[in-house]
Amino acid sequence: MLKRLAESIREYKLPTIMTVVLIALESVIEAMIPFVTASLINHIQSGTDMETIIKSGALLVAMAVVSLTFGALSGYISSKASAGFAKNLRHDIFARIQTFSFENIDNFSATSLVTRMTTDVTNVQMAYMMTIRIAVLSPLLLTFSIIMAFIMGGKLAFSFVIMVPFLATGLMLVAKFAMPAFSRVFKKYDKLNESIEENVRGMRVVKGFSREEYEKKKFFKAADDIRADFTKAERIVALNSPLMQICIYFNMIFVLFVGSKLIITSGGEVIGIGQISAMLNYGVMVLIQLMALSFVFVIITIARESMKRIYEVLSAVSTITDKEDAVKTVNDGSVDFDNVSFKYSMTAEKETLSNINLHIDSGMTVGILGGTGSGKSILVQLIPRLYDTLKGKVSVGGVDVRDYDLKTLRDAVAVVLQKNLLFSGTIKENLRWGDENATDEEIYEACRLAQADDFIRSFPDGYDTKIEQGGTNVSGGQKQRLCIARALLKKPKILILDDSTSAIDTKTDAKLRESFEKYIPSTTKIIIAQRVSSVENADLIIVMDNGFISDKGTHEELLERCGIYREIYFQQTNGGKDVE
Repeated sequence: MLKRLAESIREYKLPTIMTVVLIALESVIEAMIPFVTASLINHIQSGTDMETIIKSGALLVAMAVVSLTFGALSGYISSKASAGFAKNLRHDIFARIQTFSFENIDNFSATSLVTRMTTDVTNVQMAYMMTIRIAVLSPLLLTFSIIMAFIMGGKLAFSFVIMVPFLATGLMLVAKFAMPAFSRVFKKYDKLNESIEENVRGMRVVKGFSREEYEKKKFFKAADDIRADFTKAERIVALNSPLMQICIYFNMIFVLFVGSKLIITSGGEVIGIGQISAMLNYGVMVLIQLMALSFVFVIITIARESMKRIYEVLSAVSTITDKEDAVKTVNDGSVDFDNVSFKYSMTAEKETLSNINLHIDSGMTVGILGGTGSGKSILVQLIPRLYDTLKGKVSVGGVDVRDYDLKTLRDAVAVVLQKNLLFSGTIKENLRWGDENATDEEIYEACRLAQADDFIRSFPDGYDTKIEQGGTNVSGGQKQRLCIARALLKKPKILILDDSTSAIDTKTDAKLRESFEKYIPSTTKIIIAQRVSSVENADLIIVMDNGFISDKGTHEELLERCGIYREIYFQQTNGGKDVE
């Protein structure tokens, strides 16, 4: 996991190494300052001349300035390294998500992916900065301080033999009990973000049903769960402070009591005031570094769960990949389903599609009808290989879709899904998702075919009208027609409309189908619809029921022999009355 995350450091390896070097130099100087201070005190005690005192004082000032300079530089460079690492990490996560199939996306909720790219990356960034600074500085300073303490204080340094294990054990226990609480928090962050996203997206529904109070209570519960876990963890972590105080006072009492006794009994020959001063300084220094290490340990404990969550995304392999010798040409828009079965999960008991056999000639117009959950959407999503089949094969242009280069296949198949999505930007910018090099005339032509040109030109800014996030400033029918125009700009061999005319009136729907027949006759058109009128003139109508093809044929053929189709038709054309 660490090796995989470290790959995101890349061009920030040099700042990272420079930070470590500067920290090492700072720690050496910091460890030497109490030694020079003790020497100065001993000189003063022995009544030395002013010149020696000034030299020692100047040396202390110079060491402090150099140490401060190294510390400031290491702070600046480490922030650059950690921020750069976080930038690369977010880029790598986002790039990995772009390779995911629909099956991969189903395994990670959208809110969870957002949390991993924001909160989790921030936690890892903080842990990285703390690691290359404090996790390097503290062990070095701790080691140098203990060595210098034994050199300067002799027997007095044995206080560390008692103090360091006691504090280290205490800090490890604190981290051990705090860790589970921190780990639980991140899963609850996902739920909190999910609540926010769901509420914002469904704001109109919430207000329409006057459910504001319910949503506030639901959000408060999620936020309170996070507060409870953080409070529990922080209460445990707060024990660091009293542990630190106990060790500091123990060291002070031990050094002052034993040191004073040694001075008195030996007449200052074994140890002097300067050594006692150095021991006190080294004692505080050791404890501060242990405290800093405990803080780093807590940060890394928090970040460890974030690292796991990020690693899950980075290590996830798309379930749909290209072959090495992938086909890069789609001959035509013919589609074949040969004994196709599918289910969303290998653990699912029931298949979503079962034993589908179907042939569609290139240029045909095909309609698909069926109730909710009958398998209409997944049937067409297998064509551009948004999912892979469980059994059997789907072919386009006579070639198994698994043998195609994914980009080649998906460029040849334009899908307008049920949930129409527009992005922030102008209408032209949204339409050029279909073809980034499309000319203005090509855009106008696609919009005329999609019956969108008239309403676009009615806007004050026309095709330069700004679309708000999610397309909230256009109606449902307008959004659908813009998405169809965007798909037409791909000049696809296969055009799939997955219930994407549901918000369009029947008159506009009829004009849309007429445009398709007249201007793109060679394109295979597959239309999933709820209205019989949208598909009754199709060359082939497929009736789906519970994952099976119940029947297929023309409008007249199905009226004669298919009970499901006949029932839908008469309900829609005769107000639900029974007609023989």
